[in-house]
Amino acid sequence: MLTPNRHLLQIEGMHPPEIAALLDLAESYVLLNRSGKTGRDLLRGRTLINLFFEDSTRTRTSFELAGKRLGADVINMAVAQSSVNKGETLLDTAATLNAMNCDLLVVRHGQSGAPALLAQKVEASVINAGDGTHEHPTQALLDALTIRRRRGRLEGLVVAICGDVLHSRVARSNIHLLLALGSRVHLIGPPTLIPTDVARLGVTVFHDMKAGLAGADIVMMLRLQKERMTGGLVPSAREFFRFWGLDAEKLAYARPDALVMHPGPMNRGVEIASDVADDPIRSLIKEQVEMGVAVRMAVLDVLSRRAKRND
Repeated sequence: MLTPNRHLLQIEGMHPPEIAALLDLAESYVLLNRSGKTGRDLLRGRTLINLFFEDSTRTRTSFELAGKRLGADVINMAVAQSSVNKGETLLDTAATLNAMNCDLLVVRHGQSGAPALLAQKVEASVINAGDGTHEHPTQALLDALTIRRRRGRLEGLVVAICGDVLHSRVARSNIHLLLALGSRVHLIGPPTLIPTDVARLGVTVFHDMKAGLAGADIVMMLRLQKERMTGGLVPSAREFFRFWGLDAEKLAYARPDALVMHPGPMNRGVEIASDVADDPIRSLIKEQVEMGVAVRMAVLDVLSRRAKRND
């Protein structure tokens, strides 16, 4: 199952059978979680450390829950109170983590490539929980599982990814995964928020919502990441919503049964209207959260089997 690689650092480079196998395993964990029989000892005696250099609610909590449901000892390192905040380097942190003999290390970092650097220095299996503007692989996996459960497939679907693509690691992971599994990807947003060379990946770029949403089966909205912006890349929030925010009027440009997604956290009234986000039939946003736990259980399951630690 998958490659011999003991880390999950990105979706780029993964083959369709690898992705499908992970989604199939995650599907079994969805059923297990819904049954209420979640106690498992697969990771008993293993240690999972959540090392988050950036704020997170959904991702960190779902990794914590996934680890505990599989029987792992879970440690959440509060970076704000750790030696990192006192000037410790990432490599010094790696040495400290190695001394702790942890088995699984979940890392979120503001710099692209930080999890990959740690993966070279620690004995644990490293999972990228989002690095800079690079990738967020488990988010793409949970998005794919959410779509597959509702639509039955990804091949042939048109997925429109809208908003701040430039700064979105979620968009990058989703682009690689969706194209690998045969979806067509539309990117929609103002020119200032679309990477200049992204069309080379095989996506189609639009700057107009009406044209970009035409024929879309899935509409995936992205948060405006103002913390990563360095100037006037967008007009006011009101103007952004007017042209690129998803409301019922713009959603009508997509297929009549198009479904809506958002990785969270949402800026209501900026990239998405509340009535669209909360639509009980067309919104998959709550389901995405549920799928996150199952996908992360599957990832921990697979990588724990490859850990180099001697039992």
